Amino acid sequence: MSDQLAIAARGLIKRFGEVSAVDGIDLDVPRGMIFAILGPNGAGKTTLMRMLATLSRPDGGSATVMGHDVISAPASVRAAIAMTGQFASLDEDLTGRDNLVLLARLWGFRGHGAKKRADDLLAAFELTDAATRQVKDYSGGMRRRLDIAASLVVTPGVLFLDEPTTGLDPSARQSVWKMIRGLANAGVTILLTTQYLEEADQLAARIAVIDRGKKIAEGTSRELKAQVGSGFLHVHIADQGRIDDAATVLEQHLGHSVRRSAEGGALAVVAGSSAAAAKAVAALTAQGIEVSDFALGSPSLDEVFFSLTGRERAEEEQKQ
Repeated sequence: MSDQLAIAARGLIKRFGEVSAVDGIDLDVPRGMIFAILGPNGAGKTTLMRMLATLSRPDGGSATVMGHDVISAPASVRAAIAMTGQFASLDEDLTGRDNLVLLARLWGFRGHGAKKRADDLLAAFELTDAATRQVKDYSGGMRRRLDIAASLVVTPGVLFLDEPTTGLDPSARQSVWKMIRGLANAGVTILLTTQYLEEADQLAARIAVIDRGKKIAEGTSRELKAQVGSGFLHVHIADQGRIDDAATVLEQHLGHSVRRSAEGGALAVVAGSSAAAAKAVAALTAQGIEVSDFALGSPSLDEVFFSLTGRERAEEEQKQ
């Protein structure tokens, strides 16, 4: 089984003083999979990835990447991986093509070979039209695509992507997602960290949720949602001034904490059954609280995150 794993980690630990940034994490990532590490700010996502990429030495535990031990064979690990951090590592005064040609030469390509590799990457990432423009004139999405292209001058066994779409607009994010799927289809194993729940839901075959340095859950998106429970009642309240009253009524009748949307006006709570949900909605009406819409269904990944960490995603985004 181990030869089918791109990444295998057992009990990884990393401390900074008295703080355990990563506290005994196990991880198995099969080859060719998109695997997401999901968690709030400060959860230990980047620290975990840096240990696996040999940029930080573990204080405990063990890990292999493409069969190579991260402690005893770091050079072999580095030869098998590529990594793109949260911020672009490009020379802004060079053109996109010149950046890639330079990196290709550093990787051992010569003359025409370096230029061809650069042109092939520019075409693959839909940047040919911008090839001769200085990187400082690129949009955020174009920079991100070029930065990831730069990581693929030599095709890696594992590509580490640390929050690959942070700060991108929705259109640019979709473009990067398409590119990531294409790499996975070509056989590259991808480990990505993200705070965007939709990103993990859309891309990853498996998701590990970590918080305060510990892995608190792992599974497919469907498995994580099932773990939290089915029968989530989603209620939209017409009068914003009655949100607190509505939350109190729902909690009293259903016995579970109510989650409020970041925008206000929408509440979500575990109901368990359609009968219980109907009684709760009827209780709202009896209290004179107007319901503009309601539905009973599976939890969103957003609600899974809240249930597992006890924190709203909006709270984490405000800390950025």
